[in-house]
Amino acid sequence: MSESKVLLSVAGLTKDFGGIRAVDSFSFEVREGSITGIIGPNGAGKTTVFNLVTGLYKPTSGTIRFLGEEIGGNHPDVIVRHGIARTFQNIRLFNRRTCLENVLTPLLQRERCSFLGAMLGLPSVRRMERALHDRAHSLLAALGLDAYASFEASALPYGLQRKLEIARALAAEPSLLLLDEPAAGMNPSEKSEVMDLIRKISSLGRTIVVIEHDMKLIMNLCDVITVLNQGLKICEGTPADVRNDPDVISAYLGHARGA
Repeated sequence: MSESKVLLSVAGLTKDFGGIRAVDSFSFEVREGSITGIIGPNGAGKTTVFNLVTGLYKPTSGTIRFLGEEIGGNHPDVIVRHGIARTFQNIRLFNRRTCLENVLTPLLQRERCSFLGAMLGLPSVRRMERALHDRAHSLLAALGLDAYASFEASALPYGLQRKLEIARALAAEPSLLLLDEPAAGMNPSEKSEVMDLIRKISSLGRTIVVIEHDMKLIMNLCDVITVLNQGLKICEGTPADVRNDPDVISAYLGHARGA
């Protein structure tokens, strides 16, 4: 990983909400092809970092660079077009639409066809629609959801809804995929499937950053792990480095840093 290029670079990132500092001078890098973990106790600022990177929040200060270009403060649609997609801690799907429609939506958003061409049913538009339907079915099949293409998203079990959200994120063709607690609420068998799925996505050339509370999953999955506590980065390194770091142990035991 040391020779791969830096895909995402965050420097001095700070986010204040009134008098509360949720993220404090946070810096880290994500290298192309890696699986990077962000962990920390509840309220550590992990999801806030994702929200800053993906444009849901504007930084109070600091920089966010993707492939060398500053993207901090851009609208989420702009961030997606740059090549960053995400899932959410609380699943966000179009519950009354089918699985196929959920995946088709971001695919359609990526395409540019004229309103007039669509109204007239031009051959080029029809070809595009067929190609997008094929792509959506391929994504569903890759995540084991092809049999549920016509099901409403709300009809799926929780674990399959998580997979559908990942499929929808992949439909944006991202270079960088951010996964916010992808195994939350899952049983051990489902978590194992999610680990295999993340490794498969990584093997297909996606760079991944994952927030997760399951330490076994993170330790067995990630190349590099960054640890946040009360908005501050307290450790960064390999799973072995993080596992044995005294500040990390203190944070998870509920003691103050340096106590």
